[in-house]
Amino acid sequence: MQGYKSYEEKLFYTFCLSERVPVNNFYRRLKDVLDLSFIRKYTQEYYGKEGQTSIDPVVFFKLMLIGYLENIPSDRKIVEQAGMRLDMLYFLNYNIDEPLPWHSTLSRTRKLYGEELFLKVFNHILELCIKTGMVDGRTQAIDSTLIKANASMASLRVNLKIAGQEYYNKLKNNSEESEEDNTKYPPKSKDPRRQENEKRVSLTDPDSKMATKSGRPLSLCYQAQISVDTASHIICGALGLYANIRDSQCLPFILNQAAKNLSRHDIRVENVLADTNYSGGPTLKYLEEAGIKSYIPCIGNYKNEHKDFSYDSQSDCFICRMNKKLSFIKIHKPTTRTYESKIYRSSQKDCSVCPLKGQCIKNKTYPVKELSTTIYKPYYENAYKRVHSPIGRKMKKLRSSTVEPVLGTLLDFRAMRKVRTRGIRLANKHVLLAAMAYNLKKLMRHVCYKSAIPVVKAANNWLDYVKSLILQLDQNFSDKFFLSEYPTKESFNNLMLTVLKNILP
Repeated sequence: MQGYKSYEEKLFYTFCLSERVPVNNFYRRLKDVLDLSFIRKYTQEYYGKEGQTSIDPVVFFKLMLIGYLENIPSDRKIVEQAGMRLDMLYFLNYNIDEPLPWHSTLSRTRKLYGEELFLKVFNHILELCIKTGMVDGRTQAIDSTLIKANASMASLRVNLKIAGQEYYNKLKNNSEESEEDNTKYPPKSKDPRRQENEKRVSLTDPDSKMATKSGRPLSLCYQAQISVDTASHIICGALGLYANIRDSQCLPFILNQAAKNLSRHDIRVENVLADTNYSGGPTLKYLEEAGIKSYIPCIGNYKNEHKDFSYDSQSDCFICRMNKKLSFIKIHKPTTRTYESKIYRSSQKDCSVCPLKGQCIKNKTYPVKELSTTIYKPYYENAYKRVHSPIGRKMKKLRSSTVEPVLGTLLDFRAMRKVRTRGIRLANKHVLLAAMAYNLKKLMRHVCYKSAIPVVKAANNWLDYVKSLILQLDQNFSDKFFLSEYPTKESFNNLMLTVLKNILP
């Protein structure tokens, strides 16, 4: 008999939300693991004692995490999605007839809370990962990516503050010196990219900066720096910064955050893996003085050795093929983005009678040989040796297989590709929330796997028992029922084991 389903809305229901959400549901399991009640004491300072009750800070953070877990970039869509999902309502401690907060409330609360509170929540989730034994922490892989800002290139205008200052300096220089002498004054910024970002500013989002990567158009961006544990791919540090800052300058900040987070659990960072963009003399010096081994390829303009010249570290000089010294002369102050360098120069007396003068000195008008090397040469040499060692080549592969997939996941599945808010503070919160959602996903997979281990062990024990029974089968039994199709008893046993493995959980 054909069925027919009619619908008539009821006035009263007997409904229990906990009975409608499956036990193995992600948000149900996450509710049992994640307890954010501790943040209420840190948010009391943001509210007064009178007036209308605002959103619960626990509910706010849970709604934010839902948005990044589900790859939903809009506050309006987050509230809409949560209102239609029973598991999300159960996760938020809301009933089906209870209205959720307005999307504008989420936006205002995000601006209200400080970055320190978001960092506390991030550290709490990281602590959960550490307590489950997921994090080793001794080796950190660091990388960065650009995040599109919520502003277009059409919003760029001339920075009136910078333009006015330049006009004032020009008038001042004209009053003190002749116009011919003004050419000797370099621009205020030595980095052309930074200079361009200072001259033009976005009226929509003044904190956003122009940046690009190879093959991509120039756009207004922020940058995200992350530090990932190589053992478990857990993010131990996350930071949102201006897009026009070099990676080598950002490394101490992101590494300090990760080291501080791990030090609370007596975990010390011993190794740092990064690409060439993080290479720099001050950075390598900082890592070596901190007792951290760096596996960072040296920057392109660094030369491990000068051809036909050997360096004597004791005398701090170079020795040529004719066994003549090039002594240290001075430290050169750079006028570009390069670092300070040490100048070594030979003696005119030695070079004037040298038979290799034509091969060594290319400039015929210059009577001596001159070499330059960075003041951070010892740190570069140590880094060069580590990178080109057998363990250094393994570390290079480990870095690319660790941090790059994490960045890809954050951009494609954790809503980090574009900042929907404006300002550097909110961009930093955006990066922290994406990192929280990523770590929670990893944590829940680990908890699910850990809870399934006893079941798997029991199944394996049962499998071994059944295997022993099969091996004890009487030969007549096998001959009578299975040899017609399977020529040997061994083939029958293998078949039975395959079937059992497929039906086991």
